[in-house]
Amino acid sequence: MTVKLALLKSGEDVIADIAEMVVDEKVVGYVFDQPGAVKLITGPLGDGKHTSPYKIQITPWMPLSRDQKIPVVAEWVITIVEPIDQLKKIYEKGIVKDGNQESQVVGTDEQSVDSESD
Repeated sequence: MTVKLALLKSGEDVIADIAEMVVDEKVVGYVFDQPGAVKLITGPLGDGKHTSPYKIQITPWMPLSRDQKIPVVAEWVITIVEPIDQLKKIYEKGIVKDGNQESQVVGTDEQSVDSESD
């Protein structure tokens, strides 16, 4: 599994198992397997017992699709980077391992994954 974080032209951060689509030795796009939209939430959050100034939220990307693997044309991808360790753990625990299709919100000082409905 190659879990990466992609920044799209739309401004979205998407975490997924990302593979290249290659035609005639040229990358024409990417396949996002089990993608999640990532948001960084700042401000006073939670129940006051956590000290983190921000939380990471992962929600299903394209939640109305039946497909787990979603092709994305290369022109829409600005960059692909290695996610921070905590984001990768949240993704692997909440999305991949559990197949969870609910929003995941975790403070940076927390070890567990909490489900949160909108």
